[in-house]
Amino acid sequence: MRPQRHGGCLYFFLVSILLLLVVCFVTAVVAEGVEVMAAAEEAQLLPRPLVIELPSAAAEGERELPAEVRCASWRLAAEANNLAPWNVVPEECAGYVREYVNGVSYRSDLEVVAREASTYARAARGGDDGRDAWVFDVDETLLSNLPYYAEHGYGLEFFDHLEFDKWVEKGEAPAIPSSLKLYNEVRELGIKTFLLTGRSEGHHGVTVDNLKKQGFHDWDKLILRAAADRKKTATTYKSEKRKDMEAEGYRIIGNSGDQWSDLLGFSTSARSFKLPNPMYYIP
Repeated sequence: MRPQRHGGCLYFFLVSILLLLVVCFVTAVVAEGVEVMAAAEEAQLLPRPLVIELPSAAAEGERELPAEVRCASWRLAAEANNLAPWNVVPEECAGYVREYVNGVSYRSDLEVVAREASTYARAARGGDDGRDAWVFDVDETLLSNLPYYAEHGYGLEFFDHLEFDKWVEKGEAPAIPSSLKLYNEVRELGIKTFLLTGRSEGHHGVTVDNLKKQGFHDWDKLILRAAADRKKTATTYKSEKRKDMEAEGYRIIGNSGDQWSDLLGFSTSARSFKLPNPMYYIP
């Protein structure tokens, strides 16, 4: 009987070793997974290399593409959020961007987005309890800052917060006509309208006056960036404000903005609408 007892002890010893190895293996796999996730998150943090080089057929030994074609490709990549964060419009494309935002193409692009959003809004109402909500950005979504950018290279210059604040304080930003029409249609449908802007709370008064002067009235809430939000990226700041809306019981059925940071993150809307803006990028 004694040899059997030794055999049983050896069996349990080997099983214990095996279990210990399994635990170590699982722990290592989990740790590696955490490291991979952390690396992935870190890869999304700024700054990343700026991608402002334009496609060039000549680099591949082919005929050089016309500048307007190269710049159109750059704008498409910027609008589709396929470029890494960029600070300025490529110098070669300054004229192209100027012509675009002052021409019929920009106006047509804005109108297409507004019409699609309007069609969706009429079909997407979730109920009659007054809890459906639509989030609107302000700059380059409801109000246009083209007069300011006309004096600053249409995105060719590095952004100057002090100069832009001086422009905001004038309260002269015109309405984007197609956005004003959409805004009024959303209001008429009984959908709550929340205006969520990256402007600072110090510009509350002038922003209200500017919006009203341009025909925007009766919004349900205007949210500006508080001092506690200043160091947050726009994506984080706007996500947190949308989360607050949801916590108050609202259903965010629509969201309109000219930046991907207006639309991405968490507590996103049931459907989002990206307005064109090739002049600047806000993370």
